[in-house]
Amino acid sequence: MFLGLAFRNVRRNARRSLLTASAMTLGLAVLMWTRAISDGAHEAWVTGAVRVGTGHVALEAPGFRESGSLADRLAAPQLDAAAAVLRSPDVAPLVRAVAPRLAVGGLASSAAAAVPVRIEGVDPAAEAAFNTLAGHVVAGRFLAPDDRLAAYVGVDLARRLQLRIGDRMVVTAQTAGGEITGQLARVVGTFKSGLPEVDQGLVYVPIATARNWLGVPGAATAVAVLLYSSRDASRVARALRVRLPAGIAALSWERADPALASAVRIDDWSGYAFLLILGIIVALAIVNAVLMSVLTRNREFGVLQALGLTRRETGTVVFTEGLMLTTASGALGTAIGYGVTWLLWRHGLDLSVFMKGDISFAGALVSPVMVPEFRAVQVLLCLAATLVIGAAASFYPARQATRIDVAEAMKFDR
Repeated sequence: MFLGLAFRNVRRNARRSLLTASAMTLGLAVLMWTRAISDGAHEAWVTGAVRVGTGHVALEAPGFRESGSLADRLAAPQLDAAAAVLRSPDVAPLVRAVAPRLAVGGLASSAAAAVPVRIEGVDPAAEAAFNTLAGHVVAGRFLAPDDRLAAYVGVDLARRLQLRIGDRMVVTAQTAGGEITGQLARVVGTFKSGLPEVDQGLVYVPIATARNWLGVPGAATAVAVLLYSSRDASRVARALRVRLPAGIAALSWERADPALASAVRIDDWSGYAFLLILGIIVALAIVNAVLMSVLTRNREFGVLQALGLTRRETGTVVFTEGLMLTTASGALGTAIGYGVTWLLWRHGLDLSVFMKGDISFAGALVSPVMVPEFRAVQVLLCLAATLVIGAAASFYPARQATRIDVAEAMKFDR
């Protein structure tokens, strides 16, 4: 009976119902679009950062992050054990690429100048599939598997050292034995990331060369693991910590790069603030429509109460009207938001017209094309928020309906 009365009242006041439903539908559709773009942007930010940095999961010696010393390195048997765990049936399907790295702080010098740098020995084949910088070649090429005395450097570093393709440079660092020694290398390529700290202070050399030069055969300071989704990082890190032998720490990207994790959380909370503001606007629209409906239907409610409805049941009818509008609008808004976002932006929202090149965010290199990402949890959250807002906004008009005096309502025909 309550549903029948509520549906009749919604249908009879079609114009008011359509206006209210339109506001809620548009609000939810916009919310769906913003959440999808925001989630896609977050995934792009994280992926852009971890491809250049430590990966979604970093495998390191427990003290390496604090010391940065070759003394805290992973030996060949430990690397073999880590590779075996990464090939396990429940972990392997989540892993996209794996790249061992041997990193050390040092000095890059030429006849023109000397600059402090971070030197990373990398496996050229693995790094090409992992690192986006392999595709940011300005001149020359990236490292090749058969390279030995080769270096791939940032354009700003090459400019400071006055190096061109084919020129020789010397990288100097402290070996595992504590000695300071240099290694001659020839520049085979330069890259431009758009990140000053990377373009000015990063040198890639083949990992075999770095191992021989630094006296650590078969070792690495870290193994970077790239996953298909950043949201699997914590789960994979926990699984690896249980199975890896002692002496190997598994860090998710949130722990390995806390600055990026904080930036993503701040942006996420700003999105929830937008959700709150949009919810208040939608709630006011519902309150206005349902309350106006109550104020212009005093005689109708008086008749219903005279026929036997209690005050509480009268309020239930009004409350059901609000929930009915909210439910219909929620379903329609979800369909429109998902459909329009998929139809117009499934290949990405291209922001390159507003900027040149890639975007730098919290030390991450991000493509200007933001691909939306639909997550079931976000869709359900938006729907739940809409239903809660609709229920809360319908409560006050329903309460007002319970206060109508039958005798007064029956005196006038309004």
